[in-house]
Amino acid sequence: MASPALRFYFDFSCPYAYVASTQIEAVAERAGARLDPRPILLGGVFRARATPQNLSETLSPAKARHNLADMHRQAARAGVPLHMPKGHPIRTVEALRALLVVGPPFTPLAHAMFRAYWVEGIDLSTEAGLRRVLSESGHDADAVLAKIDDPAVKQELRARTDEAIEAGVFGVPTCVVEGESGPELFWGVDRLGMVERLLCRRSGRRPPEARPARADSNEGPVDVYFDYSSPFSYIGCHRAEQLLGERARWRPMLLGALFKRVGTPDVPLFTQNEAKRQHTAKDLERQAAEAGAPYRFPTRFPMRTVLALRVTLAARAHESREGRRLVHALFQAYWAEDRDISDPDVVAQICDAEGFDGPALIAEAGTQPIKDALFAATNAAVEAGVFGAPTFVVHTPDGPELYWGADRLDLV
Repeated sequence: MASPALRFYFDFSCPYAYVASTQIEAVAERAGARLDPRPILLGGVFRARATPQNLSETLSPAKARHNLADMHRQAARAGVPLHMPKGHPIRTVEALRALLVVGPPFTPLAHAMFRAYWVEGIDLSTEAGLRRVLSESGHDADAVLAKIDDPAVKQELRARTDEAIEAGVFGVPTCVVEGESGPELFWGVDRLGMVERLLCRRSGRRPPEARPARADSNEGPVDVYFDYSSPFSYIGCHRAEQLLGERARWRPMLLGALFKRVGTPDVPLFTQNEAKRQHTAKDLERQAAEAGAPYRFPTRFPMRTVLALRVTLAARAHESREGRRLVHALFQAYWAEDRDISDPDVVAQICDAEGFDGPALIAEAGTQPIKDALFAATNAAVEAGVFGAPTFVVHTPDGPELYWGADRLDLV
């Protein structure tokens, strides 16, 4: 069986690309793939996708704090150091051109450039910084630096960036797995596991064994914040039931109200550029398949979930494993069966099917105490630093730690 090709798009300015760069060669080797490293100018991709050049400036304070913590968690998981450099993001266009001047194989010098940026704090936007990295990597710094402004080198970097945009790249790190059925694109260091499993299938190799993941009984509780309106919340809650067991404390909340409080668009999916939307749709299918959760994007989206959330609180369904049958049934009704969970008759039917008194719960959901309970639950989520769903707050001896996203459960 032929070795599959693995394209790896990167720029030195992204911490996640740095972490991925320390893992990608091992992934390719284990999977029997041919690695094709592709340096690109991330700023050029952002311009083409109308993405802000400094994404961190567009984030809410809570999300910015989480993202900074997440960078360090990903680095720690990979076993590599990471230090946020002063002045980040730093201009990397000259460093990328220097890489092209030196030529393939790109990985040895790329590793040195990444280390300079994310470990050693060397400013790659300066001639002194580039000269140091080139010299220490065994290259003739004078000769390389003399060529980085050559029109042909500039054009090569533009062409590589344009090729990435044409391939659907909207950020880094991005992996593209080639195959007879066409290329498949994966964005993010946290998708390297999916990449490796696909490569192994394509090359006929046995994929790596999944690491057992289950909450240790000696650890503290984990708050699971959710709303039925989020597909990632559906997948995350499906996995949380399996992985967290009774350590989980389930926290329903109204995501739309939370978004208003933290300054996030009502439907973040609608704000994504087309390339990112296409990837998100595919990523949802992949995550659901790996979680073993039946999934079909509904014809009604977004969905008003106030009634379903109030019914959950009225039934106290989130408070026990037995009761959570209703939580999962409501999730599945929307995200697998395309049912309208804003319709009282539909919600009553789902409740009845799970052994609850549907009409009674619908009636109770309209009472002021239940309305107040959902309002209070959403306020508590905001106070806990939640900015999206699903969010997992792990209570440790050193204080609470917040993790956002179904794909962060392994870190949880």
